[in-house]
Amino acid sequence: MILTATLLLCLVPPVWAEDPQVIEDFSMKPETRWQFFTDQVMGGVSTGGVVFVQEDGQGFARMTGQVSTENRGGFIQMRLELTAPPPEGTTGVRLVVRGNSQRYFVHLRTGGTVLPWQYYQAGFEVTETWTEVRLPLAEFTASGGMLRSVPRAESLTSVAVVAYGRDHDALIEVREVGFY
Repeated sequence: MILTATLLLCLVPPVWAEDPQVIEDFSMKPETRWQFFTDQVMGGVSTGGVVFVQEDGQGFARMTGQVSTENRGGFIQMRLELTAPPPEGTTGVRLVVRGNSQRYFVHLRTGGTVLPWQYYQAGFEVTETWTEVRLPLAEFTASGGMLRSVPRAESLTSVAVVAYGRDHDALIEVREVGFY
């Protein structure tokens, strides 16, 4: 009887392990973890902001703004500093997003991206409906020649969602951020 119960317990995953790779679902004070900033930190003129919304029992972040390439600028972003490396075996970044049917980016920083303008970047499209986006680490490109060609999961220090590189009105909502 004890052996049968032990076997059954081993086969049933604990509730907290349902999706251990989700690092943010915007349900518990996300404003304490996420930073918003624009190219104004380097003289650009882009403007915007991020708000955290609860709707139909689910939380999400809404980033809006005007991206301008004037004055050598061209970005707005919301960034999460990681408190621990991604789970072992991580091969990519996973988002659940919707927005204004435009192209956005994920920027990753690592222990090797020591200068403010260094990052790894991968782009994705959003639609007006919630969609899962998976971005393999192998598809991220380095912002400069002094970085590794592909970021290593164990060295990741932050994840950012970015409106970048062209003049446009940004509207992106993010419901989940995680790894796979």
